[in-house]
Formats: sequence, C-alpha cells, structure tokens
Amino acid sequence: MPTAEEIHENTELAMLNTVDALKRRFDSVRTGKASPALVEGVMVDYYGAQTRLKDIAAISAPEPRLLKIQPWDINAVNAIQKAIQASGLGITPVTDGKVIRLPIPELSEERRNEMTKQVKKYAEEARVEIRNARRDANEAIKEAKKKSEITEDEQKSQTEKIQKLTDKMIEKVDAVLADKQQELMAV
Repeated sequence: MPTAEEIHENTELAMLNTVDALKRRFDSVRTGKASPALVEGVMVDYYGAQTRLKDIAAISAPEPRLLKIQPWDINAVNAIQKAIQASGLGITPVTDGKVIRLPIPELSEERRNEMTKQVKKYAEEARVEIRNARRDANEAIKEAKKKSEITEDEQKSQTEKIQKLTDKMIEKVDAVLADKQQELMAV
C-alpha cells in the first residue's frame, strides 16, 4: 500500500499530466496563426498504414500565416493532401508536387466562437480528470486509514493537501484556457 506521501506525489503527477495534455490539445486548435502542432497529428494513409503526418514529413511555419509540409517521400504528397482535406481543419492545401503549403486564413467571428466553445469543453474535461484524480487519492487515503496505516489526523491533513492541490491545478487549467481564449479572439 502506498504511503500518504506517495499518494500525494502520484496524484500531483497525474494532475500535471492532465494540464500538459490540455496544453498539447490546445496547440492543435486552429487560431489565426500558423503552428506545426495544428497538423502534426493528422493521420495519413501511407502505403496502407495510418501514420501521423509528423512521422512522414517535415512541418514548418516559414511565415505567420503559412505552414509548409515537406514529405520525405514525394509519393506521399497526394495522400497528405487528401488527409488534410478530410481532417476538418477547413484549410485547403496548395501543392507544387513536392511541397504542400497551407495558407492559414483569418478566422470568422462565428468560427472563433465555435473554437472558444471547443476549448471550453476541453478545459472542462481536464477539470473532470483532475477531480477524478482527487477522488482516487481521497479513496486511497481512506483505505490507508481503514487499514490503520495512517491516523485520523493524517487522513484529514492529507485530504486537505489533496484539495489544495486540486484547487491549484484547476487554476492552472483556467489560466491555460484564458490564454487560449484570448489567442482565439485576437484579430
């Protein structure tokens, strides 16, 4: 059975991983500027296997509103182009046969509002994951108390520490969300 300190450390690690995952997820949400993270996870049918775009091509942002995709295998250009069109990003790829360019258009007000709703949903999912980690930690602490591995005072103290940690992590999620919303609404 893990000690109260190990429970706290594991819970903190799980919550930090949730915040990091949210940041990565936000990177793939399209704003008005070019970011390679926008297309890195697009799955391409590459010789019959579903492969992430970042594994078969170099992705760069040579200009603030342009992504450049340089496939390592020129034969993959058409498959990459089809995958981007099917991804739902709303970006039309332009190709010269060797390089694919993605001009990133300005977001309409309606699209900005849609994206804001989407990132709010992602943030709420992260908050739920953090609360689930809190619940699991509290159950582990109760179990340790039941087995007389910790005292009632330690149980109360650990439960309070877990709650403070939860509040801190939810504040981080809210801060990350606020930054992304500001980025989305900037014209």
